[in-house]
Amino acid sequence: MLARGRLMAVVVAATLVVGACSSSKPGGSAAGPSGGSGQGGTLTIGVLGDFTGPAASGNKTYINGIDAGLVLAKRQGWNITVVQADTQTSPAAALSAVQKLVTQNNVSVILTQSAIAFAAAPYLNQHKIPVIGVAEDAGEWQTDLNMFPVGGALHITAVTSTFGLLLKQLGATNVGTLGYSISPSSADSAKGATLSAEAAGLKGGYLNANFPFGSTNVAPVAIAMKNAGVDAFYASVDPNTGFSLISALRQQGVDLKAAVLPDGYGADTLQAGPGALQSAQNVYFTLGFEPVEMNKPETRQFQADLVASGTQGVPTYGEYNGYVSVGLLLKALAATGAHPSAASLTTALSNIHSWDALGLWGGRSIDINDRTGVLATGLCSWVTKLVGSNFELVPGATPICGTVIKGASAG
Repeated sequence: MLARGRLMAVVVAATLVVGACSSSKPGGSAAGPSGGSGQGGTLTIGVLGDFTGPAASGNKTYINGIDAGLVLAKRQGWNITVVQADTQTSPAAALSAVQKLVTQNNVSVILTQSAIAFAAAPYLNQHKIPVIGVAEDAGEWQTDLNMFPVGGALHITAVTSTFGLLLKQLGATNVGTLGYSISPSSADSAKGATLSAEAAGLKGGYLNANFPFGSTNVAPVAIAMKNAGVDAFYASVDPNTGFSLISALRQQGVDLKAAVLPDGYGADTLQAGPGALQSAQNVYFTLGFEPVEMNKPETRQFQADLVASGTQGVPTYGEYNGYVSVGLLLKALAATGAHPSAASLTTALSNIHSWDALGLWGGRSIDINDRTGVLATGLCSWVTKLVGSNFELVPGATPICGTVIKGASAG
């Protein structure tokens, strides 16, 4: 069940010219994680994200993590200017956005978290622009050598045992899954979740991998899940869809032993209003990094850099990804001069074979250029449960790790 980069353990580690704006925030003075050589220099980067449209509910805070990363970059002597571009969750707009970043803004590298990055990937590959970001959309992170995923390549059809192990631990017996039809990673994740649950001895009672992207019309799904007798579900979807489904299931009287979402940890839920907070009660959220509730030195530094950049509260999935995206860029900049080019950055990134996400993987590391196998970080997930307004660590799941199920494929 390999899916969008934000998905649980199985993830390694998912027409208009878009207006762009520049932002650059000053850094703090505290020491932080390593990741650059400290020689410093100047650089203009593009940041491509789903800042509006259906995918924004899970991706719009990526820019906050970038800003926190700029605090780290400033400490290392780098003056980085950000040109932000919005995909509007539209393939045509995503392509127009990157064309503007390359031809008008002259960026040397693009950082991205987008459910539709695949729409811009061929253009970026053709123009040899290095891309750092989250493999949450499709398989170009595995095939295009200018794409450097912060969590490793995305193998969208691979299936791991992690999800099934988690659901079994939580007491589930009959599992329903949901995925978006337009997103290959989301659809394959839903299929893979069912296979993972069945491998753990659970029933795969309901599978829908063809749900409309970003829709909240979930009543038919809730009724179908109820009729199938499900007592747990995993939705490889954005928070707006996931929370709507939880509410609909509860209205149908479905007694859920476990509702698991790959999005919604942190401010994505806490700042989404009382309706979302109520829907998310006792819901389990997976994360590809150590939650700040673990209170590790690396998580404390991450939070400090977020605060220094103007972001308060429990960080989101997008903020984690933005922060480590800048961290990976800084690691590459250690091998370039003070004025790096797209070519020199591509060379530097291609030579990175040990990457630990600024320590946020609990001591684990990966080779970001290994595009053939499911990496160790893709077999593990950190899980929290929302109780009131607090995310509580789940015993036995910080992290929970599985293995690749040989012979199983979500494709």
